[in-house]
Formats: sequence, structure tokens, C-alpha cells
Amino acid sequence: MLVICDDCMAISLHFPIHWERGALRVGLEIRILGPWEILADGRPVRIVGRRRMGVLARLALDAGQAVHIDQILADVWGRSSVATAAKQLHIVIYKLRETLVPLGGEEIIQTIPGAYRLALDRDRVDAHLFTRLAEQARAARSQGTTATADALFRQALGLWRGPALAEVTGPWAGIAATRLEEERVAVLGDHFDLRLAAGQHHAVAAELAAYVRAHPLQERFTAQLMLALYRASRQAEALAVYQETRRVMIEELGLEPGAELRRLHQAVLVKDPALDLTTPAQEGPVSEPIVRSELPADINVFTARAAEIEWLRAALAADGGPTVTAIDGPGGIGKSALAMHVAHAVTSRFADGVSYVNLHGSTPGIAPLTPLEALRHLLRSLGLDGPAVPADPDEAAARFRSLTAKSNLLLIVDNARDARQVLPLIPAGPGCKVVITSRDPLATLDNAHHLHLGRLDDSDAAELLARVVGPDRVGAEPEAAEEIVRLCGGFPLALRIAGARLAAHPDSALSDLAVRLADATRRLDTLEYADLAVRAGIAVSHQHLREEAADRGAAHLLTLLGLLDLPTHTPAASAALAGWPVARAEAALERLLDARLLEPAGPNRYRFHDLISLYARERGAEDLPEEERRAAVRRVLHHYLATAQRADTLLNGNSTDNATRFPAEQPGEELPTVEAANAWTEGERENLLAAVHQAARDFADQTVTGLANIAHWLFSWRGWFPEMVAVGQEAMRIAAGHGDWEGQAVLGQGLGGVHQELGRFEDAVRYLEAALACWDRAGQPNQKAGTYNDLGITYAMMGRYDDALSALERAQTLTRERGRPDLESYVRNNRVHVYYRQGRHDEAVDEARHALTMAERWCDPGEVGIARDTLADAYRAGGLLAEAVKEYRQAIKIQRGLGRNVGAAVSCWWLGHTLHDLGRGEEAWASWRESLDLLREARLLTSGEVSSLMAQPLPDTPEPIKNQL
Repeated sequence: MLVICDDCMAISLHFPIHWERGALRVGLEIRILGPWEILADGRPVRIVGRRRMGVLARLALDAGQAVHIDQILADVWGRSSVATAAKQLHIVIYKLRETLVPLGGEEIIQTIPGAYRLALDRDRVDAHLFTRLAEQARAARSQGTTATADALFRQALGLWRGPALAEVTGPWAGIAATRLEEERVAVLGDHFDLRLAAGQHHAVAAELAAYVRAHPLQERFTAQLMLALYRASRQAEALAVYQETRRVMIEELGLEPGAELRRLHQAVLVKDPALDLTTPAQEGPVSEPIVRSELPADINVFTARAAEIEWLRAALAADGGPTVTAIDGPGGIGKSALAMHVAHAVTSRFADGVSYVNLHGSTPGIAPLTPLEALRHLLRSLGLDGPAVPADPDEAAARFRSLTAKSNLLLIVDNARDARQVLPLIPAGPGCKVVITSRDPLATLDNAHHLHLGRLDDSDAAELLARVVGPDRVGAEPEAAEEIVRLCGGFPLALRIAGARLAAHPDSALSDLAVRLADATRRLDTLEYADLAVRAGIAVSHQHLREEAADRGAAHLLTLLGLLDLPTHTPAASAALAGWPVARAEAALERLLDARLLEPAGPNRYRFHDLISLYARERGAEDLPEEERRAAVRRVLHHYLATAQRADTLLNGNSTDNATRFPAEQPGEELPTVEAANAWTEGERENLLAAVHQAARDFADQTVTGLANIAHWLFSWRGWFPEMVAVGQEAMRIAAGHGDWEGQAVLGQGLGGVHQELGRFEDAVRYLEAALACWDRAGQPNQKAGTYNDLGITYAMMGRYDDALSALERAQTLTRERGRPDLESYVRNNRVHVYYRQGRHDEAVDEARHALTMAERWCDPGEVGIARDTLADAYRAGGLLAEAVKEYRQAIKIQRGLGRNVGAAVSCWWLGHTLHDLGRGEEAWASWRESLDLLREARLLTSGEVSSLMAQPLPDTPEPIKNQL
């Protein structure tokens, strides 16, 4: 695909290149009977620019003929006073040539004195081909070759894909489009006359009814419909059509119907035999029932999906490829719109036309069609009706396959519920193609292409909103437009509804709608307009699950999931929510995924689209008793508490009393290894934070404190500090609200540690001192060892070394009184950092060795890694650089093995400085690079920040580890 920019409009263009006697010939096809396209071989090249589009379209209307420069300027540039318009035209022609003849050779846009000419066969422009085919059809009709005339009329009308010159602006384009539309209406009327004469009044009546509704003032269509109904023995309906047309004409024009229509009305009233089909007219019937295009109109605001359009067009163009292409995705994602858009573009490739059937698999308030009902529709399209349509579904399917065995037909099967509904509708002919849209992935369809349609990205969603509402209104309130796009979540249906509301109220502000959408309790109500509604579409999928016995568990789980405020859902947590075995929960989640009520969010992980989440929340609130809701949510929260405690035990040894202090009511998930614990923590990061917030909202008890505290322990080793501030403060408020002094002490200590890591030392001291007071109020002064330890670290970072040693001495005394030598090693380890900062290097090394011995004695690998890093710091501070290098390398190996990458990054950083001091510059830079890469992998630095630090003569200490001892 080649993209060329000019103003702001775009066209698609592709051409195959053929060599002929040394010159380049471009095989080009230009389509203006619908959305503007230039095609050959089905592969587009984008040309961006209104004037390039306008010039090429203007030349195409007179393909093969010279168009004077003054005429092009008057039509495309209009009344522009730009003095350089002629020069701009020259540039546009140059750019078009550059695109159309990329390899050089014969110019397709030729220069003639004072004019330009598009050197293209007129049949390669669909408007000229339409005119020629229509003329040939009329000639064949006059010669009595009815079948040939019918085929030519169908081929001509099949070229139309929508309003002519739909994307070309300017008065000239409007005049040309009006002329072409008048020609189309005349040809359509001639074709209906031919078919009426051939005895196709049953099929013609159904098609004409739609045209008359759309064009009630076209008296010719009205007369044809009346005649078709009369010949189908529907006299009363024919008279009713006349009366409705007369009413509309009087109300809108103040005129009575014309003389010809009035005479037909009188003839129908008296059953004039002249209206009957004569025998001679039946001698030349249409030889084959060729299906005309039954597609609904293309969506004028269809936006984006360039890759999907290209993929679908290629699938429909492929010879010998799969007959069936299935498009699946959630309701409102734009499956039908995509199918219609592409089908309109490729209609002319199918000699037998396009047939369309809506199976109503997910239409609110309408029962899905049975396969037999769908087959009846398709067989009527092929010319069968009444007793000619078998009553048995298998016989009807066989009849359909027989009729399509030699067809070149495009069949659009829209809104299918499942594969069972679709299978009988697959035609037999190798020249047939089928496009199916469904919320179900239809995975059981053999030899089918599958396209999974996802949400629009923000830029495409914004473009869709602008096309519905108007770019000026969107440009006037860009922030409100951005918020509307965000709240609609990339769902085209939601964006169309929002846009329709705004379009219907041109004086309303986008910001007002954004405010209404921001209210989650009203959003689904707001996303309902006229016959469009997001809630109703979701409800149909949910109801389908409820109707199938095997899927009722999935339907129930959807309602339960609506109770949770978690970003993603796992089988283990969903099993706790429902009180099921994990395997059953996983199967239900997969069924919800198939029904497009959930989206994949990684291996064994699922998420809601925001709008579906709101629906599920409504259902949970309305369908489940409060007691059941609370019990289900509590099971999930304690599942997370138990699993997080298990991860903490694996990663931090026996360093905390969390499981004893905050016992879980659920067993939690099995985590057999350190690797599993790390993976679980990484994957559940956002869910853990959300669980704390939900616990604070729904329960306000020690569940909140336990979750917040365990999250602190798991997050601290990964440097995830900023998000812990809000979580800790919310949990602290809950603990204070019901007088939980122990909980306030635990949380205060955690917040103190977080603030210390963030470099907010005064805040850290304030929280830690408050925690000490809370331990006393809780009657547990012997639990203050950890708080004093953290206070000592903070004082050391502040340079208050005497205060640091005093706090650490108190911590050590308490650990000894409690008989916890495992905790004492932590305290002694921190005292090392104070000693060497005071210049007491020998004491620092001795203390560090003692701490390492204690850690090894208690078999705590995490503490051993820390102790070796601290011993390395002591060696480096005392000038024992070779010894420091050895200990740093040991520390890095241990910490990386435990997944403590931030700790490993600290060790790598100071190893780099030690190597630099030894004059080993290349190794030093490698170690610094390793440290920065670890921080980048932990998402604590960006790639740009890493590059910036590595570009310094001697890199500054990275921000994430500045406050690490």
C-alpha cells in the first residue's frame, strides 16, 4: 500500500503492471458508483487529498476525452481566488502520474494543448460501463432476448455500491451524481418492467415495496408495485399502495397522482383483464433466477479497519480458497458494518449477485431465525416461492445447494447465533463465497477463514465520532471528545449512539454528554438512542446462555463477576467467587469468552469491556440477594489474601507474621515454587490493589488491613511504591474507623517504609513514630522491633546516625526479648550501613559478617542475598574492592534467583562503581548497563532514561534506587 498526502481526503488505488512491447500499460479500474475507489487486483493504494481525488474523478467522468484546464480549475478549485491554482493543478497531475506510473513508461494522464486526458478504456470506469451495459440490456429487450437483457440489467445495476461520487465534493460532483442517480432509477425501472413481463411478480413485489417506501414520490415504482401485487392476487394491497402514495403526494406536493397512475388505480379497481399477464409475454421468461443485490445500505460513517478490510477483500477474491469467512466479535463492535462495507465494494465480482439474510441471532426482542426460515428467504431470492420451497429443513437445504451448485454468488449471513444455525445455509458452488457475522467464533465450521474483530483504537474512534458529529464540534471541544471516546471504549455502536445524540441536538455541548457518560450508573441509559441500545445487545448474549442448560453456569458467573471491581479475572479467583472447582470456573470463563462477553487478557486471564462490566454489575445488583453478593465477594478477597500470604512466605521466608496476624478464610491458590510466586505477583499486581479498595468499600474490617499489608511486602521488593501510598492510607482510615490499633500500627509501619523509599523522609518518620504509639495502644509493645528497624533506616538516610543507631539498638533488644534471631539479622544488617557511613569500617565489616552468618544459619535466601550485598558495601567503603566485587556478584546471583530484580539492580549499580574504582572501566559500564536494564524491565525506568544515563561520562544514580541503603 502506498500513501500519498495532499489536503485531508483519501482514496484507495492499486493496479497490476503489464509489459507490452517495451511500454508500460496500467490496468486500472475506477469506481465512482458508491464510495470512491480505484482498484485492480483488489489491493488499494491510498491517495490523500481532496484535489487529487477531485481531478482524477473529473478526468474519469470524461475518460478517453480531453478536459480543458479551465474546466478542471472551475470544477475542482471552484471560486478559489488562489493565484497559483494553475500551478497547483500542475503539481496534482504530476503527483497522480507519479503514483499511477511508478515504474515509468506510457503516461495514463496525457497532456494535450490546454487540456488533460485520462488515457483509460471507458469500460474501466464503472459509470461508463453502467451506461454501456444498460444500453445493451435495452437493445436485447427490444430484440426479445429476455434472458440476455435480464443478465445485462443485473450486471449494470450490480455496479452500484451506494450514492455516486459519495466522497467527492463540489457543485460539479453533485450535478454529476444527480445525473447518474437518475440514470440508475431509469434502468431499475426498465429492469422491473422486464421482470414483470417475464412473470416474476412475486419476487418483484417484495423488492419494489422497499423502493416505494424509500422513494414514495417515484410514481413509476408505485405503478410497478401495484401491478406486481395485482398479478400476485393481492388486489387490496395494490389499492392500499395507491392510497398511501396519493396521501404523501398531497401532503408533500399538494398534487394528485399523475394520469397514468390514476388510470392504473381504476383498472385495478375493476380488475381490468388488460392487467393480466398475456401468454406471448410468458414465452420469453428469464432463463435463470439470478439474485440481485439485497445488501442493506453501506454505513456512510464507516471508519478505519483498513487491515481488516484488506484481509476480507483478499479472502473474497481468492480463487479456490475457503468458501466461508466468519467474522466474530462482541456486540456493537462493527461486524455487520464491516461485512456490508466490503460486500458493497466487491459486488461486481459476483455474476449472480449478492444475497443477504439476517439470522437475528442477537437481535433484542426478535427470536433467531430457524435454519428452515432462513432457507425459505434464500430460496425466494433464487426465484422459488410457495409450494416450490420444501417444508422439510433437510430437503430445503438440499434444494438450496442444488440451485447454487454452479453459481457465482456472494452470500452475507448476518448476526448468526451459532454454527448449527449456519451450516444448512452454506452454498455448494465453488464460485460462491459466504461471509458470516456472529458473536460466536464459529470454530466448528470446516475450512473457514476466521476474523476476530476487536475494539477501535482511540484515534480511529475519535475519527468515527467526528464523522458522525462533525469535525468542527469535535475540534471545538477536544478534551470532551476524548473523554467520550474513552468512555465508549472503542465500541463503534456506542460511539454511533453518542454521536447520534449529539447530532440530534446541534446546540448541546460535548462536555454535557461526557459528564453523563462518566456516571457509571447512567452510562448504559445514555448509550441508548432511537432503535440503538448497548444494554439490549449485551442482554441478548446473556439470555442465550441462560436458555441453554449447559451454559447456565456461565450466565450465572457473568452476574457474579459483575460484583467485582477487579481489572482481570482468573479461573482460581472466579472459582472462589462462585464456590466452584477451578476446572468448572475455567470452562465457564471460556464460554463467556466464546460468547464475546469477556475478552482475553493473557494466559488464563480474562477481562470485561467497560460497557459489559456495567451490564454485569446491574444484573448482579438486581438478580442476587445481598447476602449472596457479600459472601461471594468476601470469598474472592480472602482468596487473594491467602494466596498473597503464600507468595510472601515463598519469597520472604518466615520474615513476617502476616498469616498469623490476618488469617484468611479461603485456602487460596497453590504456588509450588518461587517462580510461581513471582509470576503470580506480577500477574495479580493490579488485582491486589483493586482488592484492597473493594475490601475498604464493602467490608471495612481486617480484610482491608491484611490485604494492604501483604501487598506492601510483595510490592516493596519490586519498587512498586507510589501506588501503595493511596492503598495504605485508605486501609489506615478503615482501621482507625473501628479502633483497630494493631492494624494502624502495621499499616503505619508500611507507609513509613514506602515514604522512606520515595525519599520523603520527614513523612516516613511521622508515620513510623505514629506506628510506635499504635503498638502501645494495642497493648503489644514487643511488636515494635520492625518499626524501630525501619525508623533506624530512615534516620540513616537522613544522616542522623546517632538516632539511627539508637533506634536500631531498641529494635535489636526487642528481637532478642522475643527470641527472634532471624529478625535480629535484619537489624544488624542495617547497623552496618550506619557504621561505614560514620567511618567505622572495621566494625562495619565485622557486623556484616555476623549478619551474614545469622542469615545463613536461618536458611533465609532472601536475607542472605541482602547480607552479602551489605557486606560488599562495607568492603567497598573500607577500600577492600576485590572482596566487594566477589560479594556483589554473589548477592546479584541470589537476588535474581528470587526475582528480586530491584535489589539485584542496586547490587549491580554499586558493583559497577567498585569495578570503576579498580580501573576496570569496560566491566563497570557492563554492570551499570545490567542495573539499568533490570530497572527498565521492572518498568521503573524508560528506555530513554536508560539511554540518557548511559550517555553520561559517569552515570548518576538512578532515581528508583537513590533511597536504597
